[in-house]
Amino acid sequence: MSGTLVDPFSGETINFAQGAKTSKGVEIDHLVALSNAWQSGAFKLTPEQRKAFANDPLNLMAVKGKLNSQKGEGDAATWLPPLKSFRCDYVSRQIAVKIKYKLWFTAPEKEAMIRILETCPEKVLPN
Repeated sequence: MSGTLVDPFSGETINFAQGAKTSKGVEIDHLVALSNAWQSGAFKLTPEQRKAFANDPLNLMAVKGKLNSQKGEGDAATWLPPLKSFRCDYVSRQIAVKIKYKLWFTAPEKEAMIRILETCPEKVLPN
């Protein structure tokens, strides 16, 4: 398998070809990281709800592998995409996911999200 990805986190175009040495170039990111979700309430979800969360297309995005690794378990208070024009989309999707699964926000995370969303007041949450 192969293809071209315009990485939403950086805006870079990545020519992808599946293989042992190249597959790490593109990874599937959980916008709300699994560890972050667990720490913010996913431990209360049923096994079926946790599976739905982990596989929810709203929470999944193909991105540059190196940036996905940089993000790790981070939330909006600790990591934001380097492409500033994508930050409103990124944060609004995280909010939509957390609301959908009844997860909570830490105070620093909420402050960071508010700061980003103030730059795009017309932004609506995706569903």
